[in-house]
Amino acid sequence: MPFLEMALSCGVCRGLAVACYGIRPNGFTVICTSSMATPRARLSQYRLCSSSKSRLGIVQNGIVLRLQLAKANYECFLHRRFPRFYILYHSFTKGFWLLFQDAKEVKVIKTMMHTKGVNIQDLSYRDMEKLRQFRRDVVKALPLLLISIPPFANYLVFVLMYLFPRQLLIRHFWTPQQQADFQRENHAHRAQQYWVVLRGLESAGSHFKDGHLKRSLLELCNKVQSGVHPKISDIQTVQSLFSGPLDISRINTNHMRPLCPLFFLTPHLPARMAASRLNRHALELLRLDRALSRYGPHRLDDHELRQACYVRGLYTCSLNINQCHEWLSQWLRFSSQLKESETSVMVYSMVLLSTNYCRALSPLTTRNKE
Repeated sequence: MPFLEMALSCGVCRGLAVACYGIRPNGFTVICTSSMATPRARLSQYRLCSSSKSRLGIVQNGIVLRLQLAKANYECFLHRRFPRFYILYHSFTKGFWLLFQDAKEVKVIKTMMHTKGVNIQDLSYRDMEKLRQFRRDVVKALPLLLISIPPFANYLVFVLMYLFPRQLLIRHFWTPQQQADFQRENHAHRAQQYWVVLRGLESAGSHFKDGHLKRSLLELCNKVQSGVHPKISDIQTVQSLFSGPLDISRINTNHMRPLCPLFFLTPHLPARMAASRLNRHALELLRLDRALSRYGPHRLDDHELRQACYVRGLYTCSLNINQCHEWLSQWLRFSSQLKESETSVMVYSMVLLSTNYCRALSPLTTRNKE
């Protein structure tokens, strides 16, 4: 190829070589013609590329359609022959998709915080709630992931997931019926600690020296224990105690541990670690309240409204939307006045303001139904 090498070395003939042979001096063959090619050559080359792309697109679409058809046939087979297993299968596939969507949203939020220098307390309510819930989901799923690391341990993982879905699976992998049942069971476990917290609060109040605060606190405890829903002003009367002797970091360990299940935290940790986790979750809830006050509780949909009440200690199964909105608005008016050093009073208020709320509304609800 001496003649071709001489042509390529010549600056005048280089463009002609590219146009005619599709060859460049560096040895690479090009597909697209240069500007020196004729219009007919460019048109034929464009048709060749377009036909290749169209054939590739047809093949890809055909493969996708075949996979979708196979998936639909498999789901129909499961639904017809194994309906109970189909429910689990559908919940798992939907759960993985929802988890993937959450991870994508969290990545966008984290990227925005990093690039724009936004602090977590300055996020919107929905972004802050997304980060909070995703973190809890990851922490809950972590033990199951660790168990699945050894070889062949994934079979054990599937058995554990089937036997203990409430304890091991996150909410995305529950069926709608399981979500309702597990929420009721989790709240029942949490509500068992309400009376323990009230008795501990009453016991701690009996040792205070300030006669007025001691009497007001004991009256508040007796009122709640007798089934009366307290007013916000009743709690504000003794609010100073929760920044002093009733602060989370200063109360007795036996009084602090029953507060952990209010946030669905395990109390079976060293006292210092349990108190630190409790204070951190309470501070997170206080910042979430501030974000919700800025956003406006009236802008929440029904599911978000009920979930917001549930996180703050109120089980809303027997309440209508207006009652949920009234309770949440009352809660936000109270928490918006608290400082970050007053998280203890907010933790105790989860018990004081939710224990008898449904009972106080039951006569009114009955009259409305009549």
